[in-house]
Parts: sequence; structure tokens; C-alpha cells
Amino acid sequence: MLWSGWGDPAKAQPLPEPVIGLLRDLLGAEPRDTEPVPLGDIPVPPSPLDSAAHQALVTAVGGAEHVRTDAETRIRHTRGKSTPDLLRMRDGDVADLPAAVVLPAGHDEVLAVLRTCTEHGLALVPFGGGTSVVGGLAPGPRGAFVALDLRRMDRLLAVDPVSRTATLQPGLRAPRAEALLADHGFTLGHFPQSYEWATIGGYAATRSSGQASAGYGRFDEMVLGLTLATPEGTLETGRAPRSAAGPDLRQLILGSEGAFGVITSVTVRIRPVPRIRRYEGWRFASFEEGAAALRRLAQDGPRPTVLRLSDETETLIGLARPEAIGSSPAPRNDGCTAVVGFEGTEEDTAHQRERAAAVLSGHGGTSLGEEPGRHWVQGRYSAPYLRDALLDAGAFAETLETAAFWSRLPALYAAVREALTGTLADAGTPPLVMCHISHVYENGASLYFTVVSAQGDDPVAHWTRAKHAAGDAILAAGGTITHHHGVGTDHRDWYVREAGALGIEALRAVKRRLDPAGLLNPGVLLPAD
Repeated sequence: MLWSGWGDPAKAQPLPEPVIGLLRDLLGAEPRDTEPVPLGDIPVPPSPLDSAAHQALVTAVGGAEHVRTDAETRIRHTRGKSTPDLLRMRDGDVADLPAAVVLPAGHDEVLAVLRTCTEHGLALVPFGGGTSVVGGLAPGPRGAFVALDLRRMDRLLAVDPVSRTATLQPGLRAPRAEALLADHGFTLGHFPQSYEWATIGGYAATRSSGQASAGYGRFDEMVLGLTLATPEGTLETGRAPRSAAGPDLRQLILGSEGAFGVITSVTVRIRPVPRIRRYEGWRFASFEEGAAALRRLAQDGPRPTVLRLSDETETLIGLARPEAIGSSPAPRNDGCTAVVGFEGTEEDTAHQRERAAAVLSGHGGTSLGEEPGRHWVQGRYSAPYLRDALLDAGAFAETLETAAFWSRLPALYAAVREALTGTLADAGTPPLVMCHISHVYENGASLYFTVVSAQGDDPVAHWTRAKHAAGDAILAAGGTITHHHGVGTDHRDWYVREAGALGIEALRAVKRRLDPAGLLNPGVLLPAD
């Protein structure tokens, strides 16, 4: 993973010169005057870890090679991958630098590290793929902390083909997990945009949702059991697929973002690898008309495996094609594009496509054939690389997401767009605001916004004001502060308002019991004491 950007540096693509010119003409974006600070030039203070704590960590994980305090490793474990994170890293700001990076090999070693951190007063941040975009890897001010890198815990522990379950370790990267399951004829069916770098533990800790959620469900719906290592011992959940034995403790661990403990294994539902994957495009005259069609499929079926709808602006821009950004300076009424995907047997997918086509055309949709679907699949993981290129060109690009019941979705969409546009325009950086629906349910759907503007004099401050305004608008319009990005530190204050005072106190009580010293990801999810 590129330390100051996204993904594999070899896959980075600069924007064509005509596009850079359009960004300048349309948004006032100007390329940066200075290049990002090279990694080797960043001044990194020595690790504040004292010798006793260092040796105790070495003993906990069975060797000095698994406790790293060198500058590069610590930099690569600083913050996540939000746009503010990347801008700070490009400027050489390593204020959130861990004191050490510790790599345990299993559950018992995680417990040993937690005991050591408790004894020496060290905060601990679990680190999977490092893909957080909500401040989930930058704990609140608590002194020295260690990053617990779970990459050595990367095995497929068990497959039960009769029950169709698999048990996986948390550091297993998603592509490797899919490859291991495919050897047994199965898949998770979970493909978020972070797929190439995300880990199984991260999926569970943040309630991840992937592009095929309409067919396979969210990751939290796939989880049947978890093992959690805490400073107070081990918590194991999931004896059966469903139970009436009290509140489901799995739901307490899912989405806990490392604040209650470290997930050391996850048992998930798996499904046979589909024989056919087919994606196609549909065009609707308006976002409202397209949303009505998606609601009809979500509520009454047939529900495709993939179901997403871009609004007019996102359709016009074409996010999967960097060369298309800004190619049409004059707005056109091109309507909205939906991507509909089907997976399964040849017979099942053919039947579903026929029935879904009747619903979509009955709601004003026009089939665009399979080419738009193939194009979308091919460019599915390119958007984060595009963000890096936009930053190089002097543009600011960031995303935020929410969800609500169907009846509240139109007002939520309008309120968030207005908050983002108004705040950024008032700051002198009028934005381009795009949105899509990418996750649908019988009772509601998500909204995923992408914002592009000029960076301005202080892009982080500009965005912070806009993000705060959008958060206020989301809660006022009846939405949730996050659908799948997680809470982290960025959404924490709005999560507190959403959950309510009594709800937060209940969660604080859980944290006090599992993490009495408050060392696990302090300030993430819950305000630090």
C-alpha cells in the first residue's frame, strides 16, 4: 500500500492534461506548488517506548522481529486513507505516529500483548488493511500507543461444506480469502471498494458492505461467530446460526471498531461460487424515477445481486473513467444510469433478468445492454487511484455516505447536497457533488456522495466545515451518520447524538468491563474518558 496514497503505486495513473485544464476552468483547481514530502525526508522522533515495555512486547509475540520501531514501518501505520489523512501525510505530518508496530501470530499472543499494554499504560490500535476513511486508526490523545498489525494472522482455519460456513483469521486480506474459499468451491460474495486491501477483521469491526449486498447481504449479516481478545480475557460468540438465548453478543462486537477488544477469528456464511456473473446498464430519466424502480425490486423482487443507481451528475461525469471527468462542461439532461447484476446458475440468472427487466422497464427504464455493466466492473476499484490523481492536480476529492428509510431518502438527498454545496461555495471552493444508491433494503437504501472541489488555501479546514454541515443535515433529515464507513473519530460526535445519552452510557459500561484502563482505540467510536 502506498504510504501517502491509495493502493499499488504501479497502478497510479495521472490525469490527462485536458482534464487538468477542465478542473482548472470549471472548479478553479490549480496543481500544487510543492511535491509531497518524500518518505525518507520526514523527520520521525525516536520511539517513546521504554526498554522494559519493548522487551515485554517482544516476549509477548515471540521475537524482536515482530516488534518494529523503525521510522518507515511507523509511518506506514499512521492514520488511514481519508483525503485529510492523505493530505497530512503528503505534508509530512506524522503527529499520530505509533510508538511501535506489533505483529502477533495468534489469539494467545494478542492476549499477551493486551496484558503488556495494560501493565505499561500503552494504548493499542488494531490495524488490518489500513483502509479506514473516518479516523479509525488515529486514537485520541492518550500518550504512546502501539499499532497491532494482524497480518500474520492470515489463515483459513476451517471450512464446513455441510453447514456452508468458514472460519477465518482477522488479518486475512480479502483477495486471499476469496482464493482460499474458491479452492473449496465457495465465496463470501463480499466486494467493497476497499476489497484489494481490506481484511476480514476490518470487515467485521466496521460492519462493511460490499457491491453485491443486494444479493449476498452486508458482512455483518454473514457473520455467525466471533472470537474477541480483551484485556479482561476472551469472549466467544456464535454457537448456532440464530438463538433466543438473550441479546446477541455478536452484534456488540460487530461495528465495535477495536474499542472493546481485538477480533481474532470470524466464522462466516459462505455460498457456492456462481457459475454466471452478468451485469447490465439501465437508463432512467431522473434519480427519483430510478430510485422508485430500485425500491420496487428491493421490496417485491426479484432482487438482483448488484443494484446501484447514479444520480444525474455522477452519470454525466462517469467516475469509472478518469478521462471522462469534466469532459462535458455544459450540463446535459442525460438522466441516470443504473447497474444491475445477476449471479448464479444460467437458468436462475436468465429468469431473474427477465423478471427484473419487466419491473425496470415498467418504471420508465431503458436497457443499455451489458457494456455499461462490464465497464463498471472493470473500473470498480479505480476510484481511489483517481482521487490521488485529483489531489496531484490541485483538486480535493472525498466521499461520505448515509442511509435512511425510503420515505426519507429524497429529503435526505437534497439536504446533504445543499449542505455540501453551500458550505464549500461559501469557502470559495464551489464543488461538484455526485451521489449514488449502492445498497438497497426492503425498507430503505444508502446514499453515497462524492465531492470534488478546488483545494483552496486550507483544504482540510474547508472539508471539515463541509463534513460537519453534512453530518448535521444527515441527522436532521432522519438519516444515520454512517452506513458502512464506520464511526472512527470523524463521525463519533454525531454517533453520540444518534445513539442518545443512555445508549452511549450503556456502551461505556461495556467498555469499562472489557477494557477497564481504556487503552483500546481511545476516542474511536466513543469519546475518551
